Amino acid sequence: MGTTQLESVPEPKYWHLKTVLSEALDSDFAVGEVLPNERELAARFGVARATLRQALEQLELEGRLQRRRGVGTTVAPPRLGVAVSTAQHDWSGGGAGEAWQPVDCRSAAAPAAVADALDVGGEELVHIVRRIRVSHGQAVAAELLYVPSSSVPELSAIDTPSGSARARNIVRELHRLGLDGQDRSVELGSARADDAKELDRLPGAPVLVVTTRYLAAGGTAAVSIATYRADTCRLTFGDSGDVEISHHDQQRQAS
Repeated sequence: MGTTQLESVPEPKYWHLKTVLSEALDSDFAVGEVLPNERELAARFGVARATLRQALEQLELEGRLQRRRGVGTTVAPPRLGVAVSTAQHDWSGGGAGEAWQPVDCRSAAAPAAVADALDVGGEELVHIVRRIRVSHGQAVAAELLYVPSSSVPELSAIDTPSGSARARNIVRELHRLGLDGQDRSVELGSARADDAKELDRLPGAPVLVVTTRYLAAGGTAAVSIATYRADTCRLTFGDSGDVEISHHDQQRQAS
């Protein structure tokens, strides 16, 4: 990595620095290699550490860098292809080759916005299923799936009250429902502590939050809030309106 001082440029200094660093990542570093510390990088480029942090944060957001616990800032691998289907009559992650792995299930009141979407009382308990999505052997998303009891009426009362087995049974019952459709929103967010731990990110790291409302029998059957690693995934919108989370340099889908 060179030591050329940055000259006056029309764009913000951190943005120009981001471009310089991006070119250096392509030519001077390998995937997984650890970058020099912030003090050394700031000295090399003659910028304040605050400016350097802005550039590094932007490169992390774009998927070029990863900040890993106990390691530091490393060069990120190419983004993985993870399909986020908008098929109107399918449950996310259903069928053979299931990519969502159930982690746990508990009964609790849903957040106010979710309770409103489900049309349940603020104190009413719902099933909260936690799942991890794995693609190419890497955890790329953590999901909370909120399911009211009315959506899974055949769920056994003597079934295990929590854990991954309970989560699988609830998802299996959901697949019995005939969906009328779904709507989805995507926004940029920051990783909460529990999501960050499961996705091997630092708390506050940029993430993509995909919220899906599943519609059945004239109402909302379930609400999914899935947190995707922003450094691993990017969104593309096709002519059909489908949303995919795609590979950094090629279109590729994973089950």
